[in-house]
Amino acid sequence: MNNYLKLALLASAITLGSVGAQAHRQWLLPSATVLSGTDAWVTVDGAVSNDLFYFEHFPLQLDGLSVLAPDGKAAAVQNQAKGRYRSTFDVKLDQPGTYKMMVLNQGVFANYKLDGQNKRWRGKAEQVATEIPANATDVKISETQGRIEIFVTSGKPSSDTFKPTGVGLEMVPVTHPNNLMAGEKATFRMVLDGQPAAGLPIEIVPGGIRYRDKLNDFKATTDESGTFTVTWPGPGMYWMNASIEDSKSKIKDAKRRAAYTTTVEVLPQ
Repeated sequence: MNNYLKLALLASAITLGSVGAQAHRQWLLPSATVLSGTDAWVTVDGAVSNDLFYFEHFPLQLDGLSVLAPDGKAAAVQNQAKGRYRSTFDVKLDQPGTYKMMVLNQGVFANYKLDGQNKRWRGKAEQVATEIPANATDVKISETQGRIEIFVTSGKPSSDTFKPTGVGLEMVPVTHPNNLMAGEKATFRMVLDGQPAAGLPIEIVPGGIRYRDKLNDFKATTDESGTFTVTWPGPGMYWMNASIEDSKSKIKDAKRRAAYTTTVEVLPQ
């Protein structure tokens, strides 16, 4: 199949909303992960898409965006904007070390019946008691804690920004995430509310899905300490994701779904 026909068929599939088993993925993508010099900037794109890292569905909502500088203080976000397919922002890296850029999404979803009618509600945890009618029946509530992160280093790498917050699902790098090489093994640790997340499946997908027939995804599983290892099959940008559902929501009778997503860059040898 020639490239023109392949792209045409793929575009048709996207239009019809039938891209096989591919799912919408949320992601952040930095213009670079390692920089140097005294005037270093990074541009970050964020989107929700079928392909990685191709803009074709929705911009990533940046309401929960924050940047942690190497000294542990908040760094300024500049030139934030949202387009039809992607969101974007810039960060000036005005101190040496590793920055953590993150989007936190927390919310509550509910389904219930009221006077025989099915209802859906979305809001914040503190609104549940007042906004879901007391006479509602068949109430099902889910609390979500989503975290999307990337790491960017200016000059010498540091690790002060790796400290987890203790809320939700988080990744604590053992191998520095800005020092990943094709063919080499990297180690990371997952924690849930600050404690080891054991037995957690990790999905890993290389970017560039649009230009190949297979997803080429692979999986890892955390051990009892929450640790997992990855041997990178080749250079490129990789999307990693994990999620877990439990009953640890502070909302009565609610389920909690915690998710973590990151993008890392693997360099050639």
